[in-house]
Amino acid sequence: MRLLLVRHAETAWNRQRRYQGRTDTPLSDAGRAQAEHVARALGASGLLAVYSSPLQRARETAEAIARPHNLAVRVEPAFGEIHFGRWEGLTLEEARALDPAFYDKWLDAPDSVVPPGGEPVGELRARAVAGLEALRREHAGATVCLVTHAMVARILILEALGLPLDRMWSVAISATGISELEFRPDWVTLHRMNTRMHLESVPGAG
Repeated sequence: MRLLLVRHAETAWNRQRRYQGRTDTPLSDAGRAQAEHVARALGASGLLAVYSSPLQRARETAEAIARPHNLAVRVEPAFGEIHFGRWEGLTLEEARALDPAFYDKWLDAPDSVVPPGGEPVGELRARAVAGLEALRREHAGATVCLVTHAMVARILILEALGLPLDRMWSVAISATGISELEFRPDWVTLHRMNTRMHLESVPGAG
């Protein structure tokens, strides 16, 4: 299976650097423009299926990608974003001020702590990897697009490279960044990661 892994387009909370998690925020005007540009970038990719997280920002992005291929978006809860608990809606600085000890540990070893009231990274990994295995069983030999979130995309890339969860912050995942993974029975290849050339003409997309 060839997997085109795309983070959702930008929301106002992304621009403000707020934790979103399970909060169902819509795309901003800039985000909708990004979604159209990534759809054009993937227009000749031969997609046979488009999957999305249940959250609106991912579904809107996935619908733009699916439209030129005449595909219906398939919503899969396994690829929903991590729950950030009481950090949701807070900026990074506000979360650090509220829970300084937890926050510092989150930056140093995200797999060893849980945002207060949130979801453990290990649980996120388990559901995301299970979702990926289901895609591989159903779409062997096909090209599939998955629109998801930064934490999920990081985990799937780390898993493909055989890297531990404490390397989470080594992986940059931008709004509508495209990563490409090729899965064979006995190996995985990362062909590209977080490419953003399609955004060069989008105002304010930097």
